[in-house]
Amino acid sequence: MSRAKIAIVGGGVAGVTAALTLKNFDLDVTLFEKQSSLVGGPPFCHLHAGGNLYKEISDAQCIQLLKESIDFLRFYPFAVDFRPTVIAVPVRDSGDPKDLLNRLETLKNKYKKLIEKDPNNKVLGEPQNYYKLYERIDLEALKNKEPINNPKSLEEWLIPIAKYVNLENIKYPLIIVQEYGLNLFRLAAGATLALQKAKNVDLKLSCEIVNITQEKEQFVLSYKFGEKRETKKFDYLINAAGFNSGIIDDMLGFKRERLIEFKAAYVTKWEDCNIKWPEIIFHGKRGTPQGMAQFTPYPDGYFQLHGMTKEITLFDDGLVKNPAYSSHPRLNQKFLDKIYKGWEKDDIEIRTKNAIKHLSSFIPEFAKNAVVASKPLFGAQQIPGNDPDLRAAEISFEGDRYARCEIVKVSSALSMTDEIVKKLIELKLVDSSYYGKRDYNYLKDLTEKKISILAKEIAKKRGYPVSMANRVLYKI
Repeated sequence: MSRAKIAIVGGGVAGVTAALTLKNFDLDVTLFEKQSSLVGGPPFCHLHAGGNLYKEISDAQCIQLLKESIDFLRFYPFAVDFRPTVIAVPVRDSGDPKDLLNRLETLKNKYKKLIEKDPNNKVLGEPQNYYKLYERIDLEALKNKEPINNPKSLEEWLIPIAKYVNLENIKYPLIIVQEYGLNLFRLAAGATLALQKAKNVDLKLSCEIVNITQEKEQFVLSYKFGEKRETKKFDYLINAAGFNSGIIDDMLGFKRERLIEFKAAYVTKWEDCNIKWPEIIFHGKRGTPQGMAQFTPYPDGYFQLHGMTKEITLFDDGLVKNPAYSSHPRLNQKFLDKIYKGWEKDDIEIRTKNAIKHLSSFIPEFAKNAVVASKPLFGAQQIPGNDPDLRAAEISFEGDRYARCEIVKVSSALSMTDEIVKKLIELKLVDSSYYGKRDYNYLKDLTEKKISILAKEIAKKRGYPVSMANRVLYKI
């Protein structure tokens, strides 16, 4: 009996994670990606190990994000930046940091239980150090200390906060939590190197899907490289096409309710800043002028900024729903032009400077010295269903042989792949012993040097500073 043929449409995090999982099975896997490199969708920079950035989501979603983030960190350790995140509630915000404490305790206890179940899950440090609270007096005591080049304790990570953050403008206690950074350039590089070595994976980059039809238990894919067109039949189809997932659904006549949101994060450089920062989240109500501010460090003084206002990360008309006649939401042409043609220089300048200004009341020294460093990181994010606050995984199926991978947070990719494997077992396309297993052996073939070189090449090719392909801290 010949091996089953699996088609994965889309080489973002969902697609590459599915391919890296299925390469270990007795299957022929083809991964189709329209762009010239993998993992080029909406930006991600944060391992949501508990979902502490989001006050609005349920504890159940936060626990799911914790479990999925631990799994993701173990599977993609080369993409993780081992620095903590500081959660601050501004004085101007209606929230109270104490409102987060019950959830943090729940997450800490859940993390402890996950370690008891499998000691290899201890990837976020000791459970008792999952989070820690600091009062104003604690930060004042750190003000006169010099920043540490290789911080090892939570206190050492907080020295830049004590020295440079306006402590008058935040409520106490301040929270520091073991939510780490994620580097999309390193993930793209490591996944590419691993898939290039896989003998049963056919990696088709710069390849556009033209049409898909269904014939009984097979899917017929027509695709093109440049002017060359080919057609091939597959036994199972995984739709991981990101914000274009609805186009694949429409080709096959499948109905699906979904939203698409265009968002951007801005790349800045703090001149003469050579100290190591944690990430900082200043809570705020989404869509208002006081929306959440996110300050994400990269090496060499580069910082990525989010501001959840419509003048910064969010956009008027940026959130759209699919029409009744189609499964594909229609983004405004101005957003499609940004995705496919690039940004206007004035738009980059205005929005990046808005982002810098948004941080001015919290980190005035940064706002005084920061400059625009490159075009933004940006993209259109699909959100399955009709809840724009959804943050955890969504996977859905049509019939026995079609799966949609619609991840909202990248850490959800592995749990989605588990559900696909379950379906392949039911179809007797793979053996049941594969369910829930992870192949960590592929990591042995990845060297830091190769990942670093390719990550920098990808960053440069996409028009970003090569420093952003590095991590603030390689080891805890």
